[in-house]
Amino acid sequence: MLAAMSEPTETRKQRAARRAGEFPPVPDPLPRPVLDSHTHLDITVSEAGVPPRADGDPGGGPAEDPVAVAVAVAASVGVDRLVQVGVDVASSRWGADIADTHPAVLATVALHPNEAPRLPDLDEALREIEALAARDRVRGIGETGMDFFRTGEEGRAVQEESFRAHIAIAKRYGKALVVHDRDAHADVLRILDDEGAPETVVLHCFSGDADFARECVRRGYLLSFAGTVTFGSATALREAAALTPVEQLLVETDAPYLTPMPHRGRPNASYLIPLTVRALAETTGTDLDRLCAAISTTGNRTFGPW
Repeated sequence: MLAAMSEPTETRKQRAARRAGEFPPVPDPLPRPVLDSHTHLDITVSEAGVPPRADGDPGGGPAEDPVAVAVAVAASVGVDRLVQVGVDVASSRWGADIADTHPAVLATVALHPNEAPRLPDLDEALREIEALAARDRVRGIGETGMDFFRTGEEGRAVQEESFRAHIAIAKRYGKALVVHDRDAHADVLRILDDEGAPETVVLHCFSGDADFARECVRRGYLLSFAGTVTFGSATALREAAALTPVEQLLVETDAPYLTPMPHRGRPNASYLIPLTVRALAETTGTDLDRLCAAISTTGNRTFGPW
């Protein structure tokens, strides 16, 4: 006891660093099932591992399929459908294959806007994406769009060329367009207006303010909110969510990134969706049961049926 008392107390910063690599505990389940409209199972499994089960079993044994474990843990809290999102040809092909073998998973395929300028042959990569788009359980084209945060002026013309090509693919195949928009709100709207948007457009990880949200809502787009809506600094984002009609709301993880509070900084996974849904219910003043039902219906209308 004396020895233990003489040891220095762990600081908040040290505790955060120690736990950064651990998946958060499993939250309380939702009253109705919903979907995770945007996740990266491949990155989650390779970088963070397999999320724990509700009983505390870490899972991920040598004989277990890590995707099946992740799907089961999510389903245990009411997240019974997942949309696996591609960011390049390899991840898009992987997602399409996973969707074929896991009934709870659908896929989207695309070249991420930061990936497009790095490609030696954009046209060939787009042909491969289009071939994948024809598959039945590929239900969206994305994530595509514009990113002015990580790509400088020199790469923006290629980003725009790629974005316009993805819009055309989405319209040819009648698939939802999943848009990545970082610091590029005006240009994303300009390009969608120029090209003529597909019937269904999802603003993934919506990051705009109330004014941008109004423009998207007016155009009939869907706004998908991630764990960022729970961050203390995200007042403008919550204002945007509050004015979005419940029928135009989706929810996502963008796992393994953007983990909702109070677990920011730790690995994210689809089973943590209930934290974001409850935050959205509070922000929008919507009954939790009604919000879950609306998100589920919108998810099926956008990507389904599963």
